[in-house]
Amino acid sequence: MSVDPAESAAVTRARGSGAVTRARESSAMARARELGLAVLGTTSPNPPVGAVVLAADGTPVGEGATAPPGGPHAEVRALAQAGERARGGTVVVTLEPCAHTGRTGPCADALLAAGVARVVVAVPEPTELAGGGAARLRAAGVDVELGVERAEAEDGALAAWLTGVREHRPHVVWKVAATLDGRVAAADGSSRWVTGPEARAAVHRLRATCDAVLVGSGTALADDPQLTVRDADGRAAERQPLRVVLDRRGRLPGTARALDGAAPGLVSAAATPRQLLVELFDRDVRRLLLEGGPTLAAAFLRDDLVDEAVVHLAPKLLGAGASLVGDLGIGSIGDALTFSVADVTRLGGDVGIRLRPNRHTGDGRPTQDHGATGGS
Repeated sequence: MSVDPAESAAVTRARGSGAVTRARESSAMARARELGLAVLGTTSPNPPVGAVVLAADGTPVGEGATAPPGGPHAEVRALAQAGERARGGTVVVTLEPCAHTGRTGPCADALLAAGVARVVVAVPEPTELAGGGAARLRAAGVDVELGVERAEAEDGALAAWLTGVREHRPHVVWKVAATLDGRVAAADGSSRWVTGPEARAAVHRLRATCDAVLVGSGTALADDPQLTVRDADGRAAERQPLRVVLDRRGRLPGTARALDGAAPGLVSAAATPRQLLVELFDRDVRRLLLEGGPTLAAAFLRDDLVDEAVVHLAPKLLGAGASLVGDLGIGSIGDALTFSVADVTRLGGDVGIRLRPNRHTGDGRPTQDHGATGGS
């Protein structure tokens, strides 16, 4: 069978054009994830979404991320930057555009008004309230593709919000600094400083991505931390997370630094970690940084309430002193809690390790937790 050279060339051009389009959309999706991460900790209870607008020729012409509650969503901000260049173009967004009216209007309607031809979505909207955006766009003739690079988006800025959707509790990030032999303090109780300045700066950046920071009364009494976010020069950040002290026995004095006027504060007498998380979820906390000592960390780990761990290791040995976590009730190596390493970072002379717990399936087989699994 003979092949028409002109037809063959047209097919090759079409395939090449498709590959270029996919590459541009993939690059735009990576940028959208970055935009979502940039506003992490500022949008709760709304999701931190990123969006990029590509003109009809594939050129990026607008981008945006979710504003604090009451402000415009990512798509609306990106469309405003793009203006008329959005018409006939593509919008790449980390979460399906909403179809309901809340504090702001439906993003699906804003996309239709802008005249976009295609919408590429990473994570389908998992809530019934905001769902239906893709269907509305398709009904109006817009080409919609769902689930593009979904795992990456679910593991990124949307992870905490998706935990809230799925489990109706905040996403818990446990942060701990320790020596190589797992000590968070020396035998005499001294712990300042286990790690160096680069690691401490990283802690402030981590706090800035969270809605609340939690310690127990033991840590508050021993170290009297202020729990604020500060920049490299020691200046307080404009936005501060809620500072929470779990104090069941009413031991915290009114002079504690965590209760000063530098940031909002809360003292809770919740009986269990789960009760505390319900209390914080009702306050719109979606991402909680657990900075408490070994006892509080063990309580959250025993209840399977740690979603991510950030461990800063200093190249030091103490041989004695407080361990990084208290008694977990584990008597056999086969019952050990295991984690998967998400990434490893040099922090000056220290090492930062980010981990996710290996949770278990119904038949007891371990499975890596890739973050929340939103659904359509």
